[in-house]
Amino acid sequence: MESNGLEGVVAATTRLSHVDGERGELIMAGYPLDDIAERATFEEMTWLMWHGDVPTVAELEGFRASLAAAREIPDAAVSLLRDCARRNLDAMDALRMGVDTLSLVAGDEIGIVARVPTIVATYARLRHGLEPPAARPDLGHAANVLYMLSGEIPDPERVRGLETYLNTVIDHGLNASTFTARVITSTGSDLVSAVVGALGALKGPLHGGAPGPALDMVFEIADASRAEEVLRRKLEAGDRLMGFGHRIYKVRDPRADVLARAAERLFTRAGDMSLYTLARAVEAQAIRLLEEYKPGRRLQTNVEFYTALLLHGLGLETSLFTPTFAIGRVSGWIAHALEQRRANRIIRPQSEYVGPRYKKFVPLPERGQRDVVEIGLRN
Repeated sequence: MESNGLEGVVAATTRLSHVDGERGELIMAGYPLDDIAERATFEEMTWLMWHGDVPTVAELEGFRASLAAAREIPDAAVSLLRDCARRNLDAMDALRMGVDTLSLVAGDEIGIVARVPTIVATYARLRHGLEPPAARPDLGHAANVLYMLSGEIPDPERVRGLETYLNTVIDHGLNASTFTARVITSTGSDLVSAVVGALGALKGPLHGGAPGPALDMVFEIADASRAEEVLRRKLEAGDRLMGFGHRIYKVRDPRADVLARAAERLFTRAGDMSLYTLARAVEAQAIRLLEEYKPGRRLQTNVEFYTALLLHGLGLETSLFTPTFAIGRVSGWIAHALEQRRANRIIRPQSEYVGPRYKKFVPLPERGQRDVVEIGLRN
């Protein structure tokens, strides 16, 4: 039976998250996303993913202290990131290479989660010719991310905005990067290797690399009165409207609702609602026109749309959107790796061969000119 992209194939059982695309529901280790993402800290969400329930006060205090104590990255990582900055490499490439250096230190789950934000912030600062500040052990995980990016202690509303985002994207079923992490883990490999592989998958624009274009579209429209004109032009040209439609969700992505509320709070606190208001107008027109141009496809708002708006509101440049996604998702990757280890069997699916059979090898001197030309073209 053919299954392109393994669609419909169950490759694992998990207690980590459940995605119901027909109902627009996302359950995070038993908790509805709507109930937990806007209220829990990222440390609580990570503990939940790794241990199956939220921590006690004592467990949370100890976990926070362990993460805060492990934020420093190896000198080799800093040197590598400086070289990456001189070459102006993509931030995801720098993150992938930076995580690889964590094999020089304890590559355990706490060490990886604690150090990924340091790698992201260090590279962001170096790329702009700025020295990165030392991590602040007195700040929580999300607050320290914002501090290391800006050099300033963030206000609680900005911390809550980032924390909500990280909680929202921490896990989402057996997506491409998570599946990659589980496959690598199933071979008996280490956590650093699993995370590096997952980062490679996340970099692809069909997975985690698309929030930036969603915001670009809003900026291109610039005024709500132009939304219909610009969106119709894109649809008639066959362009995809970034931030709309999802392979799993056939109704509105529940993560979009959570992030829309977080963005509204953030922009309200900042005192300038113009971009948020524009985004809502663009969203309304996009949903209406998608139903007109693609009836029955049920192309609704997905997580990318409000990810872009929220992260922009937090002051992050577009190149940091996917690395920031990774700061949240790394806890989920590790949770899946730990789950895979507990009842491991190497992941080794079958493939169906559809090529020719029983071709006869012809020695080189006996091959005709056409064969040589074809080989050259293939190269």
